[in-house]
Amino acid sequence: MIAPLPDAAPTNWVDHRAPAALRPWLKLGRFDRPTGIWLLMLPGWQGLALAAAMKGELPDWRWLIAFFVGAALMRAAGCAYNDIVDRDFDAKVSRTAGRPIPSGQITVRQAWAFVIGCCLVSLAVLLVMPPFAIALGVGSLALVAAYPFMKRITWWPQAWLGLTFNWGALLGFAAVTGGLQWPALLLYAVGIFWTLGYDTIYAIQDLEDDALAGVKSSVRRLGASTAKGVLVFYIAAFVLALATAWAAGLGPLFLPPAALFGLHLSNQAAKVRVEDPAGALALFKSNPVAGLALFLALVAGGWSGPQGLF
Repeated sequence: MIAPLPDAAPTNWVDHRAPAALRPWLKLGRFDRPTGIWLLMLPGWQGLALAAAMKGELPDWRWLIAFFVGAALMRAAGCAYNDIVDRDFDAKVSRTAGRPIPSGQITVRQAWAFVIGCCLVSLAVLLVMPPFAIALGVGSLALVAAYPFMKRITWWPQAWLGLTFNWGALLGFAAVTGGLQWPALLLYAVGIFWTLGYDTIYAIQDLEDDALAGVKSSVRRLGASTAKGVLVFYIAAFVLALATAWAAGLGPLFLPPAALFGLHLSNQAAKVRVEDPAGALALFKSNPVAGLALFLALVAGGWSGPQGLF
């Protein structure tokens, strides 16, 4: 049995329960590392919750399931595409050298077939949405296509990932309302700064290898100020979350779960250390909890009370 990849849990289900023939394909789609599915799905759930809360309703469970399926498939497609583009870099980095493409378990042509298959199934999910939401979904492909190249041209590929991973906030809102409003744009900004923080933490694992390979990252740019940078990003995310609630006219029940969101982010910023890659991975993997806290805050905010939040 091929050993689990470095950033996968040693007991992950792919390496221990999936049929051996399927394991390279599941690893290509990162199904052995489900944190990314949560982090791509949760902005969509938050967009759904925000749109429903502005109507004083709960999010539709059918949309929640659709966004889970779409996020799992599009994350798999995006990761496979990223591995196709980065296969030469990945072969030089210890954390990624064992991935299916650089290790020779899957060919580039096979990986392209995987990408196309995932995208076609995801398209079926997208086509049940209103026309404006469909256009938004198609527009996200430009962000996905450009992402693997950002680490070659900018010190802030984590910011581009924020633009990409949180597009679901706009898509979820548009799926319910058929359009966009200011609260949705503010929620999108929340996600961008949240991702900028957690992906900076994630990039600590590759600091030395990225320097040797000539790959740029926010950690390399921030250096010794990485922890301060993460704190600034997370403060911006929390302030923008409050602004989202204010713009949407949400109720006071938004505040307790939102406080948990803020506390979780501040705890990460306090604990992150550039010299502790293992700790950085653990902090990164805790972010679905933060995202769920914000989702619950938006759901609870649907009860506006007599005066709203402010």
